[in-house]
Amino acid sequence: MFPTKSRADAVVDRVDWLTVTLLLGGVLLCYYLVPLASLLLSQPPGVVLRRLGEPDVVAAASTSLATATASVVVASVFGLPLAYWLAAAEGRAETLVTAVVVLPLVLPPIVSGMVLLTLVGPGTLVGEAAAANGVPLTRSLIGVVLAQTFVASPFVVVTAKAAFEGVDRNLEYASRTLGKNRLTTLRRVTLPLAWPGILAGITLAFARSIGEFGATIMLAYYPRTMPVQIWVSFTTLGLEQAFPIAVILVGVAIAALVLLTTLGRNPLAR
Repeated sequence: MFPTKSRADAVVDRVDWLTVTLLLGGVLLCYYLVPLASLLLSQPPGVVLRRLGEPDVVAAASTSLATATASVVVASVFGLPLAYWLAAAEGRAETLVTAVVVLPLVLPPIVSGMVLLTLVGPGTLVGEAAAANGVPLTRSLIGVVLAQTFVASPFVVVTAKAAFEGVDRNLEYASRTLGKNRLTTLRRVTLPLAWPGILAGITLAFARSIGEFGATIMLAYYPRTMPVQIWVSFTTLGLEQAFPIAVILVGVAIAALVLLTTLGRNPLAR
């Protein structure tokens, strides 16, 4: 004789849990979208367009785009090999290295800037040596790139590591049995299969770089990036003057993410 279901079990079975998850997740989604929409609608388009042509805004936008691009390139050049090694490594070494990679994600951005200042700031061995050779590491574009790379590069490493781990090892073994060396297998098999995940990490790193404030303002107040310019406008001119620049920053970030996502979905980009 089969046991009968209780009334509570019957109620649970009648609930559409997919709808429940959508409703619960929708609350968080609205929490993301409503403030963003409020920001975008807070200023008339004419005000934003006028601010778009002002020299300080143009300079800040150019600095942010240039340094975020440079930071992503640096993070990719050094982060992808590290991610590939982590995906293949095992044991305590892999765990320890992964913990070090993730550390900048959990540090407050201001603390990240302080950490970098103890290494490349004025009065340090590295900072003085670089400045003596005409390459200042603070209050310069290089300083901005150093700050952005420190806080954003973990996104490349962690996401690419997961992408490499998701590649079917049997395909790599098949390539090796056909006489292809490790580099050729990486280039022709592993990278194309892991590319969507790698691009996701690059996208996250770019977005994090372009929005970085804490470490950047500690390491390189000048040249100003968009977040620093927003802070300066807010503290000197008030919230109303900072809004248009914030709208511009949101627009630049969204445009960059759409572009990177489009490249990732384009078969010719693979």
